[in-house]
Amino acid sequence: MSIALDPYTHPCPGETGKTVHIKHPHTPTPPDSWEDPGAIATFVPGGMYPNWLSGIALQKAMASDSDYLRLADTFDFHEPKYHCPAGLNPAAGAVIVEPDGRVWVVHPTNGWAGYTCTFPKGHAEKSVLRIGAVREAHEESGLLVEPFGFLADSKRTETFTRYYLARRVGGTPTAMGWESQAVSLVPLNHVLAQLNRPVDHAVAKALLERQEEWATWFRDEAEDE
Repeated sequence: MSIALDPYTHPCPGETGKTVHIKHPHTPTPPDSWEDPGAIATFVPGGMYPNWLSGIALQKAMASDSDYLRLADTFDFHEPKYHCPAGLNPAAGAVIVEPDGRVWVVHPTNGWAGYTCTFPKGHAEKSVLRIGAVREAHEESGLLVEPFGFLADSKRTETFTRYYLARRVGGTPTAMGWESQAVSLVPLNHVLAQLNRPVDHAVAKALLERQEEWATWFRDEAEDE
């Protein structure tokens, strides 16, 4: 475990290598929130974190393009054909769910683009959307994930984003990249209240509608293991 020395300075340099200053740092939640499925657990860059969560170790993990490809191809599942409207850029994101029913969200640094809280996402090539989702999840949340299902498509101002349901298999939220100033694990019934953009509300509602489906998926995976 580690503690950030300066909450106003992100430990990861920005895109151009410059220091990223955080205007209003988040306050991390106490350890008793980590394992409580009814609690919101918030992590900050370089902050404290548990050694294990839901039976999976938490530790900083480096990853290469080959790692992202491997993680993206772990599960074979159907998804509808992707049609990106003219004038929009293709993008992909991951809605990362835990076996305890909570969901991971990121808090963009200094409220970038008006977001106080959102799901990790970013630009991606049309032919490798799943890989893009895995990469963005790792860069923005510090977590390594495996997509296991299609969730929704979201039309945004500049992008058309495909979201995948994903499970965490490694990493730690405290290793979030400079684009995020905090990462939170949120109970499903609190997710809508945390998200401040209508486009994300639609994605969260799709997640709520399929809660039993992905909860059953976790139970089946646990039995297979």
